Amino acid sequence: MAASALMSIGMRAMAANYAALQTTGHNIANASVEGYSRQQVELATAKGQFTGAGFFGKGVDVQTVSRSHNAYLTREAATSRALASMDAARLQALKKVENVFRPGEQGVGYASGQFLNSMVDLASRPSDSATRQVVLARASDVADRFAAAGEQLDEVQAGVTEDLKAAVASLNGLARSMADVNQQIAAQIGLGQPANDLLDERDRLIGQISDLVQVSTIAADDGTVGLFIGGGQRIVLGNEASTLSIVADPADPTRSALAIGDMGLKRTVDEGSLGGGAITGWLQFQNNDLVLARTQLGQMASALAGVVNAQQALGLDLSDPPGSGAAIFDVGAAVAQPAQSNQRNPAGNFSANPKLTVTDATQLVASEYDLRQDAVAGTWQLTRLADGLQRTVADGAVVDGFRIDFGTPAPAATDRYLLQPVSRSANGMRRVLDNPKGIAAASPVTATASPSNTGTATVASLTVTSAAIDPNLSASLTFTTANGDYAWELRDRSSNALVSSGTATWSAGAPITLNGFELALNGVPRTGDVFSVVKTAYPAPNNSNALAMVALRDSAFVGRSLQSTGVVGGGNTVTDAYASAMAAIGVRVQGATTAADVSASVAGQAEQSRASGSGVNLDEEAARLLQFQQSYQAASKVLQIAQSIFDTLLETAQA
Repeated sequence: MAASALMSIGMRAMAANYAALQTTGHNIANASVEGYSRQQVELATAKGQFTGAGFFGKGVDVQTVSRSHNAYLTREAATSRALASMDAARLQALKKVENVFRPGEQGVGYASGQFLNSMVDLASRPSDSATRQVVLARASDVADRFAAAGEQLDEVQAGVTEDLKAAVASLNGLARSMADVNQQIAAQIGLGQPANDLLDERDRLIGQISDLVQVSTIAADDGTVGLFIGGGQRIVLGNEASTLSIVADPADPTRSALAIGDMGLKRTVDEGSLGGGAITGWLQFQNNDLVLARTQLGQMASALAGVVNAQQALGLDLSDPPGSGAAIFDVGAAVAQPAQSNQRNPAGNFSANPKLTVTDATQLVASEYDLRQDAVAGTWQLTRLADGLQRTVADGAVVDGFRIDFGTPAPAATDRYLLQPVSRSANGMRRVLDNPKGIAAASPVTATASPSNTGTATVASLTVTSAAIDPNLSASLTFTTANGDYAWELRDRSSNALVSSGTATWSAGAPITLNGFELALNGVPRTGDVFSVVKTAYPAPNNSNALAMVALRDSAFVGRSLQSTGVVGGGNTVTDAYASAMAAIGVRVQGATTAADVSASVAGQAEQSRASGSGVNLDEEAARLLQFQQSYQAASKVLQIAQSIFDTLLETAQA
């Protein structure tokens, strides 16, 4: 019996150490496998046998093979991994936008400045056909630059959409794989022992999913783990995986949104609830950074085209007979995007759609707007998305340089619209004036001083300020005192009939405003001095309107960006506005670079912390190999001695 008990102890010891050697070898083999958790054999002393002389041990039992796993560190590593992927994806996309806002001669700002500079030569030679051709060529260049930049932003959007589709396809595959692993784990949980390699595989899949979208996990009693995104949307539950897809954004079909299948329907997931992952980074870029770039570019295009066309309309061209200048530029229309949930008519079209009209291009803001009805007050609320400013609007309201007309039928109470007054302006910008003679370099009226004037006052400038000016009315101003008092008359050019008259007082440095023009004087007039403003008889040599266009070069007609200053209204020249837009994008790229570096470092540290407790250290495993080898040899020695004792007993019994 003694030999038998000793032999049993030796066999148990050999089996235990062999199991430990096998597990150590498994660790060494998987040392380089991502997500592998170190395993170890859990041993327990076998229950001793009671005798009159006490309890005698019966060796060791192998209870299980466990893995070194810290749920908290694993969860932290996955979360930090999701944030790092989000920041890296956003940075990658932002760098593409930075390439659209090129500095120097390749940029939109330079082309805009060159176009306005060409008006200097036109003012010097207003009737020269070659100079006029140069102006049109510069106009084509600036329009093409804006349109090309808009198309490049569209390409960036298309690239983001393709990246999103590829990421979601990968996410669906990973979710299905995790559902399969869940099923295998649930099937093996009844054996009473943990499926370590399958658990590692599941953690690895969760980590890969976290690269795409941040997830939360909930463990079930059957050993499976559920995955949820967006504050509760399930993507894996047990052995079932939901299908995600990229769909058109309900507010703007040119953008993309993440949708999850639910009972045969696709429900969009709010980007703000996703938390992290590359998909979240791309959606944040699309819905924020790309909108900023697009609206700033559109704001500049609309403002430049608006002021140039307005000034062009105030002048005279070289047509026969001369007429007011036709528009030089056209830009993409302001649009109101209806939400896909809005009411539709029987034909399937939206029953209502507000119309946007730009009324003052200099007041346009680099922003989009949300228009919806207040369910309590029953009024329409307009939210400027760039800064969250809300205001109540009605049909025909003019806001930030554009007019909103609801039309007939009026929108329903549940309808919602995304207003884009400048988002598509740059894409549709083009030169529409082809005839060089159509450039209105001349002013419709000309100012002269009477040769008999005795004062030192001369005509400094004559500026047409309103398209409502009537050039068939001749104006005369007669100074009645030396203090600047004057009488004015407007007479019909053909009949000389008096149309209106009055008196006023002029002060040095202040213009005289009358009949849609402003007359500025240099010097000091005396009593009896007369100045006349009459219809321009010879437009060809006149350069007054060309000089007004030259003045646009230094005019602050582009509204400031809300993101950088919080100020609405004209405040930048077109070149300064472009420099400000480049700076705004550059600041975002710098911020994204810093965020990506920090989050990558945090993710690396979190993974290092996880690996330090769960990973394989080859030096430690080599030491364990020697330890278990020696234990195995010692156990075999016990077995050898037990065999020798048994043989001695047999020999004694035979003797």
